[in-house]
Amino acid sequence: MMDSYGGTVLRVNLTDGTIHRHPTPQHLARAFLGGRGLNVKRLWDELPAHTDGLAPENLLVWGAGPLVGTIFPGGARFNVTAMSPQTGILGDSNAGGFFGPELKFAGYDQVIVQGRARHPVILWIQDDVVELRDARHLWGRDVWDTTAAIRQELGDDDVQVATIGPGAENGVRFAGVFVNLNRAAARTGMGTVMAAKNLKAVVVRGTGSLAVADMARLLEIIERLDEAIYNHPEYQIRCRLGTTKLVKALDAIGCLPTRHFQRGCFEAVDAVSGEAIEGLYKVKSKACFACTIPCSRFLVVDDGRFPGLRLEGPEYEPLAGFTARVGNGDLALALKCVDLANRYGLDAIALSEVISWAMECHERGLLSRQEADGLDLTWGDGETILALIHKIAHREGLGDLLADGVRQAAARLGRGSDEIAMHGKGLELFQADVRGIKAYGLGNAVASRGADHLRSEPWFEFSNDAAEGIRRYGIPETAFRLEYKGKGQVVKHFEEMAAIADALGVCKNTYNNMEVLDWEWTAELLQAATGWDITGAEVQRIGERIVNLERLFIAREGVTRRDDTLPRRFLAEPLPEGSGPSTGSVLELEPMLDEYYRARGWDVQTGLPTREKLTELGLDG
Repeated sequence: MMDSYGGTVLRVNLTDGTIHRHPTPQHLARAFLGGRGLNVKRLWDELPAHTDGLAPENLLVWGAGPLVGTIFPGGARFNVTAMSPQTGILGDSNAGGFFGPELKFAGYDQVIVQGRARHPVILWIQDDVVELRDARHLWGRDVWDTTAAIRQELGDDDVQVATIGPGAENGVRFAGVFVNLNRAAARTGMGTVMAAKNLKAVVVRGTGSLAVADMARLLEIIERLDEAIYNHPEYQIRCRLGTTKLVKALDAIGCLPTRHFQRGCFEAVDAVSGEAIEGLYKVKSKACFACTIPCSRFLVVDDGRFPGLRLEGPEYEPLAGFTARVGNGDLALALKCVDLANRYGLDAIALSEVISWAMECHERGLLSRQEADGLDLTWGDGETILALIHKIAHREGLGDLLADGVRQAAARLGRGSDEIAMHGKGLELFQADVRGIKAYGLGNAVASRGADHLRSEPWFEFSNDAAEGIRRYGIPETAFRLEYKGKGQVVKHFEEMAAIADALGVCKNTYNNMEVLDWEWTAELLQAATGWDITGAEVQRIGERIVNLERLFIAREGVTRRDDTLPRRFLAEPLPEGSGPSTGSVLELEPMLDEYYRARGWDVQTGLPTREKLTELGLDG
């Protein structure tokens, strides 16, 4: 028995229907913790290079770390990992809610799915009872309908359902996995992998409990942690607005992705802000399992155009995507877009990118109205935005062009449209202009799953605290978002923090953004939970090991320094007038890359880990 672990790995072969269990390897748990860390280790060891993301041979790995299901506030997150059918490199996504803890209560740290079922199935896990059930009657149903139908069939409203929607079934490359209706593990097409395997849902009911090594000590640590959270200056606003607080905050510094990153401020920001949602539609706050920060919200939208619109959230990313990014100032319409994305099971970041890319292509004369099925691709046209969501989910007309993601759409359209395709390594950029937040720009360029902020979240560059920059990194400029010096060190540190957060199964709101925990405090938690004799330096080294192994994985797929880049707009075009205090800024990526590779101990010319670094981390075997 492993304290704070479920203790078991479940293997399911959908092709022949075989199901096996084996103990969670203790030496790997110590080296990679769990969640994201153990998942990438599994892919590295068992998945051949260049595996097609849609092939039966692709592995789909679910993982929940050692703090998931404990009393740790926000210990609720799971990772789902595979070769990405969207990017062709590492696919990995993460979500909160209640599914991860339920998996642990059923006794599992990992679920490994391979093969392809002959027809749609659900994987039903009820403690030690695991079976595949026919799901042909569920194929074609959306996330909400599928969840309700499964709970009704099982006679249990508390089963946890991770499912896909019609977008995945129709082959949209950026379809995600959704739990608790609105919680999205949406990036890199993990839902598309599920659909290719004819796996409609994973359904879990766990009636067990988790043992920890020293409950009294864990309670004492959590009490201190709760106090730090409650006293944090951002606690109240995160409870009120969640991540939607960023709409006005990023607009104020000129970093909203307005009309596909053509300027950094949005004229309708007040009408589409988190504060507007709170005032107009918020009914109550909601939290993930065991969390002390109820940063999600339940909304009732009273708008005659969208009768019965009810939803949880949204997070900042879909809200900014369906407002500033597409030039839409209609808040109710944006919330309807978010609801459709969730029900269809689509990644809202990728979805808002392909729509805004199409709009800019039209603005530039690269895409005609006739080629757009007669739709008016003028910025902010609500009917067009809604129509394109439906078309993409069903791969109809223009939607078929957009459904493979912006990199492939630009390759198919041609006409120079790749110049304005906002992606890195095939993954669409998030909802912030990195010309004004340069550590985030570097983090997006080097992220292991393609352009992505959640692989680092280098929040420190907003601190404006030069003294702290010197204390941490020896460079005062690290504390200022418009400076680039020292950001290689910042990103290295925060990448390792993010890797540990995902491996433990905890929320980056507290771990990265609020920086409530440090390495030593994390080690204390692990000592109490697992009984390990572990230090803060060892925790940091585990984060470094995970980042390096992910780099090895994508290097095996051909990624080198030349791929650690971002679109020309960010590198060569200064933010234009109308972008507030970020006006005139560009992203100085190349010197930051040099610094980052040196900080990592990687080869500066190739961007690849050196033999010495791999030996140091125990990855040279």
